[in-house]
Amino acid sequence: MTDAPDARADHPSLDSAEAIQAAFRERGYIADRSLATVVFLALELGRPLLLEGEAGVGKTELAKVLAASLGTRLIRLQCYEGLDVNTAVYEWNYPRQMLEIRLLEARGAADHATAHDIFGPEFLIKRPLLQALESDDGVAPVLLIDEIDRADEEFEAYLLELLSDFQVTVPEIGTIRAASPPRAILTSNRTREVHDALKRRCLYHWIDYPTEAKEFEIVLARLPGAPEALARRVVGAVHRLRGLELTKVPGIAETLDWTAALLALGANDLTAELLEETMGVVLKYEEDIRSLRGPRMRELLGEAPAPAG
Repeated sequence: MTDAPDARADHPSLDSAEAIQAAFRERGYIADRSLATVVFLALELGRPLLLEGEAGVGKTELAKVLAASLGTRLIRLQCYEGLDVNTAVYEWNYPRQMLEIRLLEARGAADHATAHDIFGPEFLIKRPLLQALESDDGVAPVLLIDEIDRADEEFEAYLLELLSDFQVTVPEIGTIRAASPPRAILTSNRTREVHDALKRRCLYHWIDYPTEAKEFEIVLARLPGAPEALARRVVGAVHRLRGLELTKVPGIAETLDWTAALLALGANDLTAELLEETMGVVLKYEEDIRSLRGPRMRELLGEAPAPAG
């Protein structure tokens, strides 16, 4: 397999964990030292990186920021139950094959035709995984295999060849190898355990919910127009929500959405009235919203509930 050109050659800012933190910060992504280190090692060693964590903690966003930092394409495969090779890797262009057969018949060459005449690379429809292996510009793309835990175990097993050698086998053609192996990022919300065989092929990192101070920093980085008082109120309320028994606790994405929604309403602070009106931005289950109505709303703002009487 041909060695991949070092995508960092044109991006010297990605030559260390500290520099990765700086490059990510420029794009509004606040990465701690341990996360930046594992990203650096994935680039340095040419290994896939498996990111696990709750939904909304920034796993998918990391792949987007990495692609932007490397100045390369992001190719995304969204996983789901029932995902198969035809959707993820390739399928044959049957209409074009039928047209080719008709042309062979018109030329009187059908009797001498072989399978190679209609099962060649030009008849392949490339899906995300094959697109990532056959980069046209010679620059290694970032391949995001998003929510691998939602795919079936059979598809997970299919990935083993790709993640080990960055190649896939098409029975009618043979093995297709990447000239510039992609920078592979896999994410999992851990709705099921990913198989050990897949994990062994990857570097691993768990992304947890950020501390309140870090999340405040994230909000200001992603929404620089947000007043600090508003950002602190929102982040504080979100962290209190994460301490409650909810059907689905909010992630960083919801913190940013909530802050953006309040800015759109012209708010400079989070009041009890605004909290009541905008709970549907941060919570997505009616049971959760209903359980917080009343005195608990003021508790979310860090205020003591009104005295009974």
